[in-house]
Amino acid sequence: SSGINAEYGHGCEDGALISRQLPLPSIFKAPIRPDVVHFVHSNIAKNHRQAYAVSKEAGHQTSAESWGTGRAVARIPRVRGGGTHRSGQGAYGNMCRSGRMFAPTKTWRKW
Repeated sequence: SSGINAEYGHGCEDGALISRQLPLPSIFKAPIRPDVVHFVHSNIAKNHRQAYAVSKEAGHQTSAESWGTGRAVARIPRVRGGGTHRSGQGAYGNMCRSGRMFAPTKTWRKW
């Protein structure tokens, strides 16, 4: 036969285990460098990142228009209409509640 036992995967005909000592490579006696471990671990972790982004329409899903000057309020666009708390509130701006964020995240960012 070929000399390799299919069941045990070693080079003995009768299936007996082979025991022998091999010298440990000298690299295994070197001290572990925490800086290298940290560098490798943190960079391998980057392989599992997934792209994320906010919706393209986020913060612009309302009709709003600026009131212009002369009303003693900021010139930010304001929600149209009446009869609800939302009307007259600032809209669209990144400083407004329910407005769009500054520089919305994109999926084509360099991940």
